Amino acid sequence: MVVITLQRNKCIGCNYCVELAPRQFQMSKKDGKTVLLHSKDKKGFFTLKSNDDIIFEACDQASKACPVNIISVKYI
Repeated sequence: MVVITLQRNKCIGCNYCVELAPRQFQMSKKDGKTVLLHSKDKKGFFTLKSNDDIIFEACDQASKACPVNIISVKYI
């Protein structure tokens, strides 16, 4: 299982995550910050748990490209 976590309130809207993993991330038209699609919010931490291992590589690249280090990707 792949677990992706996003601290959305710290997002600066650079768009790298959307470019690298467009199936999981999208930019909000309201505030210009990224949205982790199909995630659940818990106190500002948006988490997506997926059995689709194919998303790991793209999300890992997005995590590494994020200039403010607000994306976490791991296997559990």
